[in-house]
Amino acid sequence: MNKSIYKAIWKKAGGRPWTYILRDTWHRLEGLWIIGLVAAGAFLGHWFWELIFWLLLVFALGYIAGHLFWGTKYITGQKDDACPSGRLGGDDA
Repeated sequence: MNKSIYKAIWKKAGGRPWTYILRDTWHRLEGLWIIGLVAAGAFLGHWFWELIFWLLLVFALGYIAGHLFWGTKYITGQKDDACPSGRLGGDDA
């Protein structure tokens, strides 16, 4: 059920899974992503030191979300049908 809702949304907004779109932007603009992430970390560390526990929790959640980029071979412009099992983010290689 949730997968069909997600698929209906991404078919209208982007035409393919958002994880694939994000992966494409990472590979095209890797330096910009790194600069942005480091700048965001420096800003948060400087201004929100008292919230370090919550920042570490957010980091852990981001680390888990980063696994969305793993599990399938990276293919530029990858479509849903490139995943033989039909599972998004599966173990297909």
